[in-house]
Amino acid sequence: MTELAPTAEDPLLAQNSELIGGAAGAHRRSHRRWWTPLRVLIVLTGLSYSLGIWLGSSCRSSGWISPERYEHLCYTDIHPFYSLQGLAQGAVPYVDLSASHQGVDAPVLVGMFMEVSALLTRWLSALRPQADVATLFFDVNVVLLLLPLLIAVIATALAERNRPWDAAMVALAPIIILASRINWDLLAVALVALAMLQLSRSRNLSAGVLLGAAMSAAHYPVVILFGLVLLAFRTKQWQAAGRIVLSALIAWLAINVPFMVINVEGWAAIYRKVIDSAPDLGSVWFAIGQWGGPQLTAGQASLAALFLFLAALAGIAAVVMQAPQPPRAVSVIFLVLAAYVVTAKGFAPQFGLWLIPLAVLARPRWRDFLIWQAAEVVYFVSVWWFLAGYQIDGAKGMTSQWYALATLVHIAGTAFFAVMVIRDIRRPPDDPVRTTSPDRERHQSAMW
Repeated sequence: MTELAPTAEDPLLAQNSELIGGAAGAHRRSHRRWWTPLRVLIVLTGLSYSLGIWLGSSCRSSGWISPERYEHLCYTDIHPFYSLQGLAQGAVPYVDLSASHQGVDAPVLVGMFMEVSALLTRWLSALRPQADVATLFFDVNVVLLLLPLLIAVIATALAERNRPWDAAMVALAPIIILASRINWDLLAVALVALAMLQLSRSRNLSAGVLLGAAMSAAHYPVVILFGLVLLAFRTKQWQAAGRIVLSALIAWLAINVPFMVINVEGWAAIYRKVIDSAPDLGSVWFAIGQWGGPQLTAGQASLAALFLFLAALAGIAAVVMQAPQPPRAVSVIFLVLAAYVVTAKGFAPQFGLWLIPLAVLARPRWRDFLIWQAAEVVYFVSVWWFLAGYQIDGAKGMTSQWYALATLVHIAGTAFFAVMVIRDIRRPPDDPVRTTSPDRERHQSAMW
């Protein structure tokens, strides 16, 4: 199958194609030998990931001391979590709890990933006894996290068989470069991308299993099930939707129940934190408070966020039901997840990773993607500069009012991209995937 040339199909790339020698011609395939799209994408991913490592190297050299870790935009959870989560004492996640550490504050698959990283760290530290162990733990995780990033890029490239180059947006996304080493969110991102690949092949059972695994690596993938149910109301594909949802729940239970049995308190820590948290950084609720508005309690914020999310869900349902053709599943999924992100009680900078593969599959247009990513970069810079001086007298940092404005920029950027996806749903001939896919009928009838 002949893949589309980005410079021939994307307006922004076509306008600027002279910078790379002009748009691709009709006989371009005859000149391609070893450099297949996937190999190029792997190299691009490695280069962008390496750039992110280099940008954060000053923090690694200084041991992530404050406020430099905020001023230099290179904060990470990974380094301090080695001690805070008990890994430095050899504690096994969800099993060993003591007063000396707070337990693993992460979903099960992330905890297992941390345990594997800790085992490798202890083995390497025996070979290098002079090395700082927490820094070595960070290094091990940085190397290991490249794998889920590569999986996410490759899965995105394969989801639309004639559009592999769209995945370059994932590989080169500014937030991928800046935020992929803050936490372990790439695990869930990779699993969701694999689920989308399986969904594109109408492999509903395996798609559900992968979503269940993703739900065991982060809490956000459960929202994807809402999108699939919404689509089922329009397409009447209840059997397919039911198979996905049921297999996701079974997979989630299979992964989580053993840890519930071993130590339900340790297992539930992350979920209690999400439920009990007050309005946090990155949320509209926190921004309102910074501008002198009401300071909501955890319970009030939870109710307000739930109400706003349900209202957004109702609006998305109206778009889905009134569309001239059944929307593509990934478009609906993106809208539902975007609604969750902008209404939630908090938005950490690395949460921007969640949407990237879905955004690329929903609307593979470089102009709109870069506009949205620019808004995310504004927020990324602002949150760290705000924290550099947060509640510290005399410290240099962004004021709370400017930070609140940056939060609204992030929300506006996400809303902009969502509006463009809605426009494609309402006007199917403008959807770049529908108009170029060899499987147009599949998009009109199945769960993709």
